[in-house]
Amino acid sequence: MAAAQLLERPPAQPAGEDSPWHTAAACRRDEVGLFFAPSKEPTAARLSREEQAKQVCARCPVLLDCREHALAQPEPYGVWGGLTAAERRVVLARRRRRDVELCEPVRVPGARGRIAG
Repeated sequence: MAAAQLLERPPAQPAGEDSPWHTAAACRRDEVGLFFAPSKEPTAARLSREEQAKQVCARCPVLLDCREHALAQPEPYGVWGGLTAAERRVVLARRRRRDVELCEPVRVPGARGRIAG
């Protein structure tokens, strides 16, 4: 998925009128150990496990809701919404940087301190 797509906040996809989004999550039918690292897990095993977890996420009907939950909390561990904790930190840093850039005034080159607007 392109970085720009990760930065956009998609609309929520409700799981149903009377149930929270996580009741429709594909991971509810899988072993929780697939999504969270055991202590002292070797790197190769971690990468393999995370890839398997991401494959479950890829077929999940509430992937975007799960991802937004993990970014809003923020969830410090595990695979959520198809992203590892490290990938979520990157998305959050990009969002913060984008938000700062959107709030900064636009400087007009050669206008000696003038601000466009």
